[in-house]
Amino acid sequence: MALSTWLAFFAAAWAISFSPGPGAICSMASGMKYGFRHGFWTVLGLQAGILCQLLIVAIGVGALLATSELAFTAVKWAGAAYLVYLGIRQFRTDAAPVAVEARPHPGTHPIRDQLLRGYLVNISNPKGTMFLLAVVPQFLDLNRPLALQYVLIGATLSLTDVVAMSCYTSLASRILGLLRRPGHIRWLNRCFGSLFILAGTVLASFSHRS
Repeated sequence: MALSTWLAFFAAAWAISFSPGPGAICSMASGMKYGFRHGFWTVLGLQAGILCQLLIVAIGVGALLATSELAFTAVKWAGAAYLVYLGIRQFRTDAAPVAVEARPHPGTHPIRDQLLRGYLVNISNPKGTMFLLAVVPQFLDLNRPLALQYVLIGATLSLTDVVAMSCYTSLASRILGLLRRPGHIRWLNRCFGSLFILAGTVLASFSHRS
């Protein structure tokens, strides 16, 4: 991949990463609940999902989603259902104030749960896979080893997305630090819950032609 091509992708990656979507909502919800330090695990989970999506595109499975209506529909509805589920859970989240650097309760596995949550949000979004399938080939040089180019693209996209999702997480954790009344936190939980449900509804309406 030529330097000029990489620079073009680097610029596009920032726009892709900062564009609002399920990942941004998920990052902010984790930042609001756990603060930045603990909420950052969700950001890492999101990266695992992105890299898996890129791997799917690289090995050609993404083409199956592009050509098979049944496969695309199945993944789409699974992703939409998961986002709605997250929205309902957010609605039911405890409204008690949470310390920004609170330690996890004994017997819980917040790190594992956040990693899995972030991963599932991205990997169950066929719109992301379709987007990568449409965008990534435009930056590939077919006369050079493709594997190295995919590694470079994956590293670049992960870098920009970590920065973007960290900003969303940090923003939400700062908002959390200002909230002390249960009513305020309950209102914010409902806002994020509504955003998850809205994201699921938008995903459900997405088609190959979108």
